[in-house]
Amino acid sequence: MKPRTWIAVLFAAAAVYDALLGLLFLVVPGWLLAQFGIDPPNHFGYVQFSALLLLIFAWMFVEIAREPGEHRMLIPYGVAVHFAYAGIVIWYWVTSDLPALWKPFALFDLLWAGLFLLAYFALAARRLAWHPSV
Repeated sequence: MKPRTWIAVLFAAAAVYDALLGLLFLVVPGWLLAQFGIDPPNHFGYVQFSALLLLIFAWMFVEIAREPGEHRMLIPYGVAVHFAYAGIVIWYWVTSDLPALWKPFALFDLLWAGLFLLAYFALAARRLAWHPSV
């Protein structure tokens, strides 16, 4: 599979993943938290704001999927958001009690971040191969 193809598929899949999670937490946050026995925050706006951030990142991933080489400079933001979430969750997982709902997402986010880094460096190598003087 050519780098452009697997990278486009990777970011399209990431867009779908983040969009689905974002929509769930935006539209039915109370129901979703109740399914896992998690007490809701004092206002659902906290959850819904985070959900909207997921939707914004999904939009960014769609743009990367459409033209990975042109939007390579956006990939570190995707790496950062996934490492940020995973880092926070893993910290609380290790140091305190954390509801099980958040743990699989942290593991998936580590996977996404690692794959995004592979894509970032694959695009850099490809760019150097096209433009050796760069």
